Amino acid sequence: MYKDRELTIRPIKEKDLKRLWELIYKEDKPEWKQWDAPYFSHKSISYERFLKESDSWIDTKSRWVICVDNDVYGTVSYYYEDEQKNWLEMGIIFYEGNNWGKGYGTRALKLWINHLFDQLPVVRVGLTTWSGNKRMIRVAEKLGMMMEGKIRKVRYYNGEYYDSIRMGILREEWNYK
Repeated sequence: MYKDRELTIRPIKEKDLKRLWELIYKEDKPEWKQWDAPYFSHKSISYERFLKESDSWIDTKSRWVICVDNDVYGTVSYYYEDEQKNWLEMGIIFYEGNNWGKGYGTRALKLWINHLFDQLPVVRVGLTTWSGNKRMIRVAEKLGMMMEGKIRKVRYYNGEYYDSIRMGILREEWNYK
């Protein structure tokens, strides 16, 4: 568990499942999906079906919950882009719009990056977003991440093409704050 005042990131527990289902899978078109890879489809699922997959959520190393004052606001995650486990990508989602723009994302990702560099033998942490998600790009820049790649016009959403954006930071560049 990592904490920054009222904000905490920690492994997901069974008690979090109902709230996570409500935030992620209760609706076909949740608000957060407008910003998190909206060019990929998203479908609601029943709580019962979600519970069948709960083993992949509880106490996993690669996906944690973000809480503010003990209320679930979102998740942070990571995955390896390659089999050698040298290319790590991370992600973050705050599921409700009323929690956006308050600095929580920057603070949560700072804790998550600290955790990743503390616990994993990686030399780089990266994230991939799309050019339509200006807030995510701004958060990455605030944390010292560099633009490492832009694949032009490969994301199609609402009749418009967007770029895929890759950003990253090296261990030696990271200021543990």
